[in-house]
Amino acid sequence: MSLLDYTRSPASIALLVAFGKETGRDAAALLRGTKLSEQQLTDPNAEVTASQELRVVANLLRLSKASSRLGLLIGQRYKPSVYGVWGFGLMSCATLGAAVTQALKFLPLTFAFSTIRYRFDAGLAHLQFEEANLQTELKEFLLNRDMTAALQLIRSTLGRNFRLAEVRLKQPRCPAHTDVLAYTEAFGIEPVFGAADNMLIFDGKFLEYPLPLANPSAALMCEQMCVELLEKRRSKLGTTAIVNQYLSLNLHKIPQLGDMAALLNTSERTLKRMLASEGTSFRELVRQFQCAQSTEYLRNSQLGIHEIAARLGFSDASSFSQSFKRWTGMAPQVYRDREDGARI
Repeated sequence: MSLLDYTRSPASIALLVAFGKETGRDAAALLRGTKLSEQQLTDPNAEVTASQELRVVANLLRLSKASSRLGLLIGQRYKPSVYGVWGFGLMSCATLGAAVTQALKFLPLTFAFSTIRYRFDAGLAHLQFEEANLQTELKEFLLNRDMTAALQLIRSTLGRNFRLAEVRLKQPRCPAHTDVLAYTEAFGIEPVFGAADNMLIFDGKFLEYPLPLANPSAALMCEQMCVELLEKRRSKLGTTAIVNQYLSLNLHKIPQLGDMAALLNTSERTLKRMLASEGTSFRELVRQFQCAQSTEYLRNSQLGIHEIAARLGFSDASSFSQSFKRWTGMAPQVYRDREDGARI
């Protein structure tokens, strides 16, 4: 199973929307394309998908005209309470080492898009972050957010005396000195750019430090609740929803049936059967995605028709235009001109 196969709390989207509103962005614009209302973000029983959160991130970056380094700032807002029972469980653990083990055990209950791994080597603890397979701006934003959010969690549970020994990032060193300073301020140490992996590294002695809010009974109760919540969120997504998530997240290439089956660790025949039992097919889901995504590109991007066609898996602009006219009754450029006129 992937992190994307689980539903999640809307708390992270609420945090992103609140940040956007503080900087003058409209909540409705930030939520565009998610089918979510601002009221739903405060419902303690509501659940959202990873693709809905990703859409809000994309909207925030587009509306803010900001670089992916905005993730450094936003990641610092992810206090333990944002995560609900998962966050309270970490604070209740006896030591930081126990909290790290607990955190990774229930990682799908977080808002991470990165795959996070842990190892202990030569007296140092290493947290490795493998970024999601997304377009560069989104990928860098989410990696920056996930790494600074992880650091914020450690600082919140252990205290401000915690410090990193080293930060490694795959990305090349930023050309602007102000950008390097942004990373240094976020991590408390200047990162090593152009590294082989994305890593937070710290002295292993911190793993033995007792947590100030340790409570064995509360830790056990939270662990039991996390087990139940994990199963609940995993079981709610059907095959159709999971396929739609992967289609939404792979923004530059439409996967083939075999690719999607491999992502879901199943065979093409089994995937076809699972979708048929839910009243649909892979071809139909791709068609629906292409239709929805094409209108989104035409309304809210400056991409040319040829580039939109390529992103949506069409061999050329003519094939895309014919399909788009079949879906909407008008040519792509006519649709774009109409939408532009409606905004004037």
